[in-house]
Amino acid sequence: MSTTAQLFEEPFDADEYIERLAWRTPGGGSKGGAEAFDPKRLLEEFENHIEELKHLDEKIQRRVEKLEHQCHREAKEFAHKVQDLQRSNQVAFQHFQELDEHISYVATKVCHLGDQLEGVNTPRQRAVEAQRLMTYFNEFLDGELRSDVFNNPEKIKEAADIIQKLHLIAQELPFDRFADVKAKIASKYHDLERQLIQEFTAAQRRGEIGRMREVAAVLLHFKGYAHCVDVYIKQCQEGAYMRSDVFEDTALLCQRVNKQVGEVFQSPETVMAKLIQNIFENKLQAHVKEKLDETRHSDVEQYLKNLYDLYTRTTALASKLTEFNLGSDKHTFLSKLIKNIFSSYLESYIEMEKDYLRTRSAMILQRYYDSKNHQKRPQGGGSIQELKERIRQRTNLPLGPSIDTHGETFLSQEVVVNLLQETRHAFERCNRLSDPSDLPKNAFSIFLLLVEHLCVDHIDYALEIGLSAIPSADAKNANLYFLDVVQQANTIFHLFDKQFNDHLMPLISSSPKLTECLHKKKEVIEQMEVKLDTGIDRTLNCMVGQMKHILATEQKKTDFRPEDENNVMIQCTAACSKVCVYVSRQVERVRKSMDGKNVDTVLTELGVRFHRLIHEHLQQYSYSSMGGMLAICDVAEYRKSAKDFRVPLVLQLFDTLHALCNLLVVAPDNLKQVCSGEQLTNLDRNLLHAFVQLRVDYRQARLGRHFS
Repeated sequence: MSTTAQLFEEPFDADEYIERLAWRTPGGGSKGGAEAFDPKRLLEEFENHIEELKHLDEKIQRRVEKLEHQCHREAKEFAHKVQDLQRSNQVAFQHFQELDEHISYVATKVCHLGDQLEGVNTPRQRAVEAQRLMTYFNEFLDGELRSDVFNNPEKIKEAADIIQKLHLIAQELPFDRFADVKAKIASKYHDLERQLIQEFTAAQRRGEIGRMREVAAVLLHFKGYAHCVDVYIKQCQEGAYMRSDVFEDTALLCQRVNKQVGEVFQSPETVMAKLIQNIFENKLQAHVKEKLDETRHSDVEQYLKNLYDLYTRTTALASKLTEFNLGSDKHTFLSKLIKNIFSSYLESYIEMEKDYLRTRSAMILQRYYDSKNHQKRPQGGGSIQELKERIRQRTNLPLGPSIDTHGETFLSQEVVVNLLQETRHAFERCNRLSDPSDLPKNAFSIFLLLVEHLCVDHIDYALEIGLSAIPSADAKNANLYFLDVVQQANTIFHLFDKQFNDHLMPLISSSPKLTECLHKKKEVIEQMEVKLDTGIDRTLNCMVGQMKHILATEQKKTDFRPEDENNVMIQCTAACSKVCVYVSRQVERVRKSMDGKNVDTVLTELGVRFHRLIHEHLQQYSYSSMGGMLAICDVAEYRKSAKDFRVPLVLQLFDTLHALCNLLVVAPDNLKQVCSGEQLTNLDRNLLHAFVQLRVDYRQARLGRHFS
């Protein structure tokens, strides 16, 4: 059996179990060994082992039944014990309830008894206290203070409590009978009050927080408590302002005192608020007055900078102080303190800002014109000037003599940056120093000054000078500087627009002034665009005039009717070469001067005028067969220049012109076929006929019949 038990090892595996049993049986191994495999012996071993297992099962079954019986018996016993415990617990709970009721009854009796005792003891204590006060009152009545409490300095706290009560009683007594005693009590009252304040001051200097707290608690019921707080505030500021930075010193002082105030006074928020009020009304106000009054009339620029800096630092300090307990409405409290300091300065701020900005801007402009040795021309007004302006805008005629600016545009980015920087500072000060209700109005007034000095006095004036400097269309070797004016004016206006969006818009975006600002900006843009368009148009006229002058002086009639047609080089004429060089140079200037869609717009207009000039120019000559070839060479060269424009319309115009020039060289019999080609089929027949008439052989070959 022991052998069988050894085979039941955990974890149990039936296959493993059979293998181990067979292995233990002699002659039962599957692989043989010392003894040969004996199946009968193995069967006999299995049968014997099965019998053993049956006996083992019966034995285990009997044991299980015994344990089950024992478990049922113990469960019944445990159930009886639990029932007994429940009955005991119920009895104990009933006893506990009875005890709780009894305790409550006794407590009620004790409380009732306590109330009765208190009702008896309170009048007794009051009587004792009244008797004690009457005793002390008699001493004042007799004029001799015999009690130790009034003569012992260590009992000053008890003496203060007594004299404070006597002082209240004395105030109720009639003056005619008790004038003398009332005076003595008042004298002792003030004397003790003075001693307590002195004791508080000495304790503060020694840094004895506990003693300060005791004395402050005693003084709380005295009239001199406010004076005690004043002394504390004055003394805690001694030595606090050793550096030049008043604001930093104030912040450090308040942080240090805030910790101490809570340990000394019963109402720390009141003391802290009084300290901050004292600092603002004395130290900060004196500092602000000193800084601003010394520059208010002598240096306005520095005055405005100081005002902005002081106000900014004061509001920043107030923001730091909000972390302290100053009462329920500390934000309003601090705002009033700031207003009391700066109200007299802020009332006149915007007028001083505008006066300074107006003077400063005028000085920047005048300094620039002086550096150019330029006497600024007055911009005329009145009906005559307005009439001239309207005539110039509608007719594009130069009114008045052209002036020579020697290439000077009278526009300076340095001047513009200085003006914008001054205005930006003004916007920043305006945002900080203006009342919220006045901010949009003040910002708009600063914007108007920027428009006046930057847009009118500088950009518009430069455009006027530039327009006056544009030569007439028939001028020779004209220097066209107006495109430089356009380029600089465009750059400047981008800077102006950026400041409008970055610094002005945030100040007026939610107010009715936004509409006025946008309208004013649009008005200024339109006025400048009219002058820019006028100047560009007249500049293009000058370019075309210069091309016309080159063609008139360089182009000869013999260019297209050579005397010896057999000895001619097929190439473009000298006039064509010079015109193309000039055109390429002007196209490049336009690209440098413009940006965006303006480049294509101006180049389109220049290209159309260039085409019109060449078209009209070619119609002034008659062409032999070889001359027609030369004309085609010229137009081909013009078309190369047209490609530089990068404008499809201009290139198309010159393609058509090139096709028209083919009519000058094509055989007469092929004229009708050429005219029906893709590029010429949509053109007016009269235009085609006009070009054919330019041929030398027009009458001889009776070419007109091809158009009949």
